[in-house]
Amino acid sequence: MPNSSSISEFLLLALADTRQLQLLHFWLLLGIYLAALLGNGLISTAVACHHRLHTPMYFFLLNLALLDLGCISTTLHKAMANALWGTRTISYAGCAAQTFLFVFLISAEYCILTIMSYDRYVAICKPLHYGTLMDSRACATMAAAARGTGVLYSLLHTANTFSLPLCQGNAINQLFCEIAQILKLSCSVFYLREIWLLLVSASLGFGCFVFILFSYVQIFRAVLRMPSDTGISANLKPPSLSSPSLDLVVSFLYSVVPPTLNPLIYSMRNKEHKDALRKLMPFFSAPRKMVSKTRTKM
Repeated sequence: MPNSSSISEFLLLALADTRQLQLLHFWLLLGIYLAALLGNGLISTAVACHHRLHTPMYFFLLNLALLDLGCISTTLHKAMANALWGTRTISYAGCAAQTFLFVFLISAEYCILTIMSYDRYVAICKPLHYGTLMDSRACATMAAAARGTGVLYSLLHTANTFSLPLCQGNAINQLFCEIAQILKLSCSVFYLREIWLLLVSASLGFGCFVFILFSYVQIFRAVLRMPSDTGISANLKPPSLSSPSLDLVVSFLYSVVPPTLNPLIYSMRNKEHKDALRKLMPFFSAPRKMVSKTRTKM
């Protein structure tokens, strides 16, 4: 049986055996990636270019969009390349780097979502203290803390995962290097070393979830009192519920769907953001108008 010292590359999941289906999967993944790139790119451009959107809420939305772009780029680029060229290999170092980046981006994104819930809680429940609690320095500190937490968390998981001896081959039953799938390749006696870390991670994630839930409960309570009419289940599933198809669907849902849909959820129904995008449209359409005027004169 091979061990980790003899493994120089991993084999990722092959979605299809025929060349036609491989190309179909490539175009499908490319379409999803371009949709995420467009949505998050529009958010980033609008927030960066319009002074009216330089507020804490949009600052964190910009951070979320950038993390989404990094997350979907980390997972889909290699999958698209493998589908296009009909391969399924990824180097050992490349797999470790992909794991580190993905865990870092996902955990930092979860921290940003928690901070965003706190921002809305302060804005609605403590409006008189909003300027003090959410000034530019506090926002920058919280965003840096989210990234720092993500880096430390990812370093811990990546170092622990890739230090395990691998005794079950090098085939990863996933489109990207996922910790849960790499652990399946480790020797059973060492597998438990990562379990405690996953339990701690689940506890921290649950704590963030409780904080987000508490924040929005307080927001809803505050709104109702107003006088007006106005990322871990994949790692902790019971073995009896685990299957290659289920693992693939779950990982797709948490790694690809959120970066694609977050622009719609957090901004496209926001009036200020839509106004900013409308102001950007003349800039993009100006070259086309100049061409049409030149043709008219000719």
